Amino acid sequence: MEVILKQDIDRLGMADDIVTVKAGYGNNFLIPKGYAKLATVSAKKIHAENLKQRAHKEAKQKEIAEEIAKQLENKKVKVGAKTSTTGKIFGSVNTIQLTEAINKKGFEINRKKISIKEEPIKEVGTYTAVIKLHREVKVELPFEVVAE
Repeated sequence: MEVILKQDIDRLGMADDIVTVKAGYGNNFLIPKGYAKLATVSAKKIHAENLKQRAHKEAKQKEIAEEIAKQLENKKVKVGAKTSTTGKIFGSVNTIQLTEAINKKGFEINRKKISIKEEPIKEVGTYTAVIKLHREVKVELPFEVVAE
């Protein structure tokens, strides 16, 4: 069964992708929840026309994302955390604190677009996060967790 995704779904595809799924998954989950619609011949034609019209807008968004990625590559981000005398963090550092530190540098990044490779972070040190700015633009941002 082919469906057209209306939004990004992890491990399945991005919005506007035409994917093949099992009939039960499509009929019982994706379509009733509004995550996808059935990919009939007429729906595919309409979808293709919509993609053509959106192509120019997508190109501009990709250019903006690439510019932001270039600016982020040169930034050093420090996240402060309360620590014990041995360097252990009380609690852990997550994407919310990282997003706040990045936004203080002058960027508007949504926390849902950030993923930290070495979760959970419980010690002071240097770590790496991946920021997904666009469907095709990802940037790795090293950040440092320091004691406050």
